[in-house]
Amino acid sequence: MATKITAAITAVSGYVPEDKLTNFDLEKMVETSDEWIRTRTGIEERRILKGEGKGTSEMVVPAVLDLLKKRGIGPEEIECIIVATVTPDMVFPATANLVADKVGAVNAFGYDISAACSGFLFALVQGASFIESGRYKKVVVVGADKMSSIVDYTDRTTCIIFGDGAGAVLLEPNEEGLGVKDSILKSDGSGCNYLRLKAGGSAYPASIETVTNREHYVYQEGKTVFKFAVKGMADVSADLLERNGLTGNDIAWLVPHQANLRIIDATAERIGLPREKVMINIQKYGNTTAATIPLCLWEWEKQLKKGDKLVLAAFGGGFTWGATLVEWAY
Repeated sequence: MATKITAAITAVSGYVPEDKLTNFDLEKMVETSDEWIRTRTGIEERRILKGEGKGTSEMVVPAVLDLLKKRGIGPEEIECIIVATVTPDMVFPATANLVADKVGAVNAFGYDISAACSGFLFALVQGASFIESGRYKKVVVVGADKMSSIVDYTDRTTCIIFGDGAGAVLLEPNEEGLGVKDSILKSDGSGCNYLRLKAGGSAYPASIETVTNREHYVYQEGKTVFKFAVKGMADVSADLLERNGLTGNDIAWLVPHQANLRIIDATAERIGLPREKVMINIQKYGNTTAATIPLCLWEWEKQLKKGDKLVLAAFGGGFTWGATLVEWAY
């Protein structure tokens, strides 16, 4: 009987812009304070991509090039690139398409997926399916967002949260049973009213009115989203462990979406993990939307050991959420 193919992460990389936006910088822009931001979100600074005409692909390209270098492969070996983002360079062509061209991935097809902060997980599961099918051998999955492009820096409730960044993983076939093991993914469009970007799509195309009404910026009803996120992320992580006959003791790391420190703590507590087994970098980067989970993997890569079981968990706008069980492959 043929060995079941699993999709293993064989390399991970990330990129954050050099420019920092600290809480003290924000104090000068809106009515807020460093202490208020830190106690409520855990964020101290975030990175901002500056420069005319620089879109999300600017951050994805260096991350993907570094990924290839680490793995020692050429761009022509990549067969598929999936970019999870809600801030594509443009409505079309897809950011993945632009990235493939810029890195020289001449044999790859690519597309973007839009699932807000859960985007990386949704893309990872899709990429894993391509590998498991046996049809593809090298799939690049990216989570990247230039949130500064859709944040209203006069709105003190949202501008303190978000930053820019990109993270990427390479998926390849594995016959030892390592890699992406199981996932529970969910979405509920009735959450649209609480977290969304209203204009710029086909329902409300850009017009003088939409711009004047500031409808091209992230809108979030914080309290409601917080409640849903705490429940959603914690529940789905607990369900995933139960379904696989695991407890917190079996898990080496929780890799949570970096939305808010209190949401992260609630998820860790629910599955019985101490803070030292939770990847947290929200203080440095804020919420980079689809990029948070791969950026954590990139930063903690040296601490990961082959066979480590990781729970990746996220909650995103409008609403999307999920958890994925990964067994580290190197």
